[in-house]
Amino acid sequence: MARPPHLRTGARQVAVHLAQYAGARSFAWLFGAFPPEQNLRTAAFTADAWARMNPHRLERATGNIRRSLPHLTDAECMELSLESVRYMFRTYMVDAFQLPRLLTEETWQRHVDISGAREGVELMIGERPAIFLAPHAGNWELLGFFPTIMGFRMHALARPLDNPWLWRWALGKREARGMRVITKFGATEELQRIIDAGGRIAFIADQNAGEDGVFVPYFGQMASAYKSIALLAIRYSLPIAVGVALRDGDGFRYRLRTTDIIRPADWAEHDDPVFYVTARYTHAMERAVLLDPGQYLWIHRRWKSRPRWEREGKPLPERIKAKLRTLPWVDDAALARLEGDCERRGRELAGAAA
Repeated sequence: MARPPHLRTGARQVAVHLAQYAGARSFAWLFGAFPPEQNLRTAAFTADAWARMNPHRLERATGNIRRSLPHLTDAECMELSLESVRYMFRTYMVDAFQLPRLLTEETWQRHVDISGAREGVELMIGERPAIFLAPHAGNWELLGFFPTIMGFRMHALARPLDNPWLWRWALGKREARGMRVITKFGATEELQRIIDAGGRIAFIADQNAGEDGVFVPYFGQMASAYKSIALLAIRYSLPIAVGVALRDGDGFRYRLRTTDIIRPADWAEHDDPVFYVTARYTHAMERAVLLDPGQYLWIHRRWKSRPRWEREGKPLPERIKAKLRTLPWVDDAALARLEGDCERRGRELAGAAA
């Protein structure tokens, strides 16, 4: 079977991949020699050093925060971006390696509070298939890992890493406790089999979906979101649960929260159910982020792709305004903010093209 294009590498790239893999394994071994709490402090220190060496990337996070949370001062935006970077390093450097050892069938109650996720848990333990969504907030790996500890098989859709050795290593860790990872290459038939068998599917759903995605509101800005999630839910009448696993304090305590359950009856009467479902799960992820904005990956390029009307220097179209007015959470003030942001971005795109 042919390898996906992003995994086809030359000799030089193979050497780079092997060096990265050896470094990551050595790093994981070294961290395993120290207490987890010490590793969290080391990760925070490393994050601060990285931020000093990568000011342009930190500014990207600060700019995203400034546009998303305009009530914050510049100093507060900068501090929140640093907090976000520290959390990112703690997640990738420590949690990814420690959670499989810390969370077991006997110990999970010491680390995970599920009292705020009742609806999501009920959907998880039910007999019908369902879709589970989360943003890059809190510990998104825990959301897929935790159900397997409880004895429920979870299927996660993920893009393979470019480094095949790192990918196999990460895949082994994810699947060691029962999680099944499905790559995006040729996933449609596999997803159909999972649904027919009553399975549960998990997505990290806040990535930029490109110019062909559905543009919906996200923190007062139009953002491209994947329409495939809505199409899957609508086609098979699947409920959608949106949630987050937030760290409590500085250790390894997490609280699970469900921010929305979207059921087939909710979109049945909408003229454009794909737009409604996509906008609603995106709004639920925004609410999840707002529970603790410091635990969100503000550094990623969530608003990179822009809708056609902005690229053409046009205002927010009336047909889009009409769709936005059908969303209960979009009031006149929210609509005015979206229009203002579209006008601003349109001017920026025109200026860049001049």
